[in-house]
Amino acid sequence: MHGSEPGQPLIAARGITRSFQAGDETITVLDNVDIEIRAGEMVAIIGASGSGKSTLMNILGCLDRPSSGRYLFDGQDISALDPDALAELRREHFGFIFQRYQLLPDLDAVGNVEVPAVYAGEGAAPRRARAMDLLRRLGLGDRLDHRPSALSGGQQQRVSVARALMNGGEVILADEPTGALDSSSGEELMALLLDLNRQGHTVVMVTHDPRVAAHAHRVIEIRDGRIVSDRPTADAPRADRPDRPVRQIRAGAGLRRQIEALSMAARALLAHRVRSLLTMLGIIIGIASVVLVVALGNGSQQKVLENISSLGTSTITIRSGSGFGARDANRFETLVPSDADALALQDFADSVSPAVSDSLSVRYRNVTSTASIGGVSGDYFQVHAYTTLQGTVFGPEDIAAREQVAVIDEDTRDTFFGTGADPLGEVLLLGRVPVRVIGLVRATGATFGPSSLNVWIPYTTSMARVSGQDHFSSIAVRVADGYDMTRAQDAISALMLTRHGSRDFFLTNSDSIRETITSTTRTLTALVAMIAVISLIVGGIGVMNIMLVSVTERTREIGVRIAIGARRSDIVAQFLIEAVLVCLVGGVLGIAGALLTGEIVDRVATEVRLAFSGTAIAVAFLSSTLIGITFGFLPARAAARLDPVVALSRE
Repeated sequence: MHGSEPGQPLIAARGITRSFQAGDETITVLDNVDIEIRAGEMVAIIGASGSGKSTLMNILGCLDRPSSGRYLFDGQDISALDPDALAELRREHFGFIFQRYQLLPDLDAVGNVEVPAVYAGEGAAPRRARAMDLLRRLGLGDRLDHRPSALSGGQQQRVSVARALMNGGEVILADEPTGALDSSSGEELMALLLDLNRQGHTVVMVTHDPRVAAHAHRVIEIRDGRIVSDRPTADAPRADRPDRPVRQIRAGAGLRRQIEALSMAARALLAHRVRSLLTMLGIIIGIASVVLVVALGNGSQQKVLENISSLGTSTITIRSGSGFGARDANRFETLVPSDADALALQDFADSVSPAVSDSLSVRYRNVTSTASIGGVSGDYFQVHAYTTLQGTVFGPEDIAAREQVAVIDEDTRDTFFGTGADPLGEVLLLGRVPVRVIGLVRATGATFGPSSLNVWIPYTTSMARVSGQDHFSSIAVRVADGYDMTRAQDAISALMLTRHGSRDFFLTNSDSIRETITSTTRTLTALVAMIAVISLIVGGIGVMNIMLVSVTERTREIGVRIAIGARRSDIVAQFLIEAVLVCLVGGVLGIAGALLTGEIVDRVATEVRLAFSGTAIAVAFLSSTLIGITFGFLPARAAARLDPVVALSRE
């Protein structure tokens, strides 16, 4: 806008018609209206309620578009302008004074006055200084930090006048400006508008009050959508168009608008803390669930793998049958002592231990309990990495002589002899077979079922005196350091196949168990994590619903922001940032809750391990951001597309 030519009206509406569809009926509110307003005039548009005067003012203020006709501002036809160009026109040339003030309740007086300059991209310091100066000039120097609820009606209307002047207010559009004021405040406001008109501001008032209209230089009466009279009441003063304020809009105005949108979004959330917290709740639960599930999966996997390691690393176990749980497992009794002897001679074997398993009632004096009886060689404890705490384990001479000696673990000691007692030399009865305790080893805790008491005796003793069987349950081979496990397994398989002539055995090793458990744990963790992700999605839908409700509740606020120059992108940014903030803060609280829960679990439930993953936490945090963007976009777009006229009239 470069200014109208001499004699050219600032505002020119020619053949303006505005119709609305009501069901099958078309209602015409304005019918072929022509109006011209020159710079510096003070014009009153009067008429009864429903005559079309407010609709005309909305069209003049670029809040509404005519159904037909042309509207030119400063010589430019605005019909070709897109929504953002119309926003710029309102922001740079118009100032609105509404009957109900239409101040933003979450902002103080200075904050309300600043908003048009915020959307213009002006720096914080200069715009705040000008807002404070305008309020002081309007007699509100002692009310700068008061919110609308703490101001009287007249004071609120003065704040709206200051807001209208913030970006210059070349044309001031006042809709029933005194309608909500008492007579004294109304007279003060009219004196203020007259003073602004004398300074060169073009003032257009819509009123039904003849006394208010009498202050204008021209009175235009409208009835049933048509202008019925246009009469001067006084000569309009010849005044230059008011100077536009010199705004300091430097590079980065767009970034500053986004920062301001973030600030406004944060204030809106803080103003409705309970609703914001309830909205976050779904996100908090979802994020905490994901982090905790992954942590539980990782911790369980680590614990199981440690237990596998404690069973003995690089260990290959040979068992009868075709596999775990096979129906024919009990029919194969093919593992014999000579198999163990042959395996011990191989270069890949660090140590070999056959085992005969049984379960018997064990008694010491008046204490009886069921225990697992393992007939093993002395190498068993090396193969499975047991630590000897007291005494010794049995050697080759004990095996050869079928000695009735035993090695027990700590749980067995505590059960039969008391916690911390010295069991060496004591005699246990395994069924009817007495054995003397010669060693104590540390329990590994590596069992995968319920914990049991363990008593180990020479396998020769077990076969001859306890079980009576002539074959082994299994043979464990610890592979020598540096020897490839796969090669060792192939060599064992070839040797056993040669000796037995058929595959009546199967092999297991710690690495394959480790891989199976790792894979299974990952699958289960992923499955439960997906369930937790569903809760995240539900939380996101909750955010969207609440934001849609928020748009409905704040329809009038959105209308005010659009009227004072907000672009569609500004409205989208504010509501989208609100949704993202809800999800981000919910994500942070969810992660904090998960970590706190992990700390509590670590102190209370020692058997449960949680291993938190930085990657999982980062992914959860990123997920909360994406949820905010994804589920916040629709409400933000809905807010930006609201019709400002409809929004401003919403109760």
